[in-house]
Amino acid sequence: MRYLVLFLILTVSVEAQTVQTPKQDAEELMTASIEFAEQLLQNYGEFFPFGAAMKPDGQMILVAGYDGDERPPSHEIIDLLNAGFRSSAVGGDYKATALTYDVRVSLPGTSRKSDAVAIALDHEGDYSVVVYWPYKLSRGEVSFGEVFAEEGVYGIFPEP
Repeated sequence: MRYLVLFLILTVSVEAQTVQTPKQDAEELMTASIEFAEQLLQNYGEFFPFGAAMKPDGQMILVAGYDGDERPPSHEIIDLLNAGFRSSAVGGDYKATALTYDVRVSLPGTSRKSDAVAIALDHEGDYSVVVYWPYKLSRGEVSFGEVFAEEGVYGIFPEP
């Protein structure tokens, strides 16, 4: 399979003495990811799956997958990004990852469905969660509903 992965450095201020929990690292990635997803939705009304990762020193990068197809199925890009995350995690290049994609979900406690930004967060410190940000898009404006989460699959980092 032919692919290209693009890296974009995010500007982040991290103090060397600050030690964060796995959840705090994941929340930083989630914040950067949801902000980028919101921009894409406002500007284009949609987005392809993308990733973000945190290096061991706390530096965050955005990651995009490309297989040569102009409009690939989302699941192929998700598989490509996850494979890259796993490879980099085994190599010690990342301590946390965030995979962001657009989904349709059932809202908790109701039978209603909504579009949502899903962010699958994984950390080498045995932390994995998927956070859903339900949204409505109207005239280029995104309004988010109540955020909810579920346990992730722990599929990126090798077991400690």
